[in-house]
Amino acid sequence: MLKLAYTVDSQWRNRNLFINGREEITAFLSKKWQNELDYKLKKEYWSHSDNRIAVRFEYGYRNLNGQWFRAYGNENWEFDENGLMAKRFASINDLEMAENERYL
Repeated sequence: MLKLAYTVDSQWRNRNLFINGREEITAFLSKKWQNELDYKLKKEYWSHSDNRIAVRFEYGYRNLNGQWFRAYGNENWEFDENGLMAKRFASINDLEMAENERYL
């Protein structure tokens, strides 16, 4: 049901990937969550206007090989008149880290 949060033709940019439509977004997220384990996310609201929101985020996860990462960046969201996400553009940086460097 998560995919119902997006417009049928929703557009995403995630790192260097361009993802289009509910089905592609659902497939992308399913694969992401299979590879990013023990995921903890923190978001901070920056601003909004009309149908747009900007946030800063950081999250920690480990991959299937046990390597820990911290990812951080900015997201911009745009919603349609029904409140569904029509666009999401995320700039994300990943840093390898040791497990003892986790703070999320």
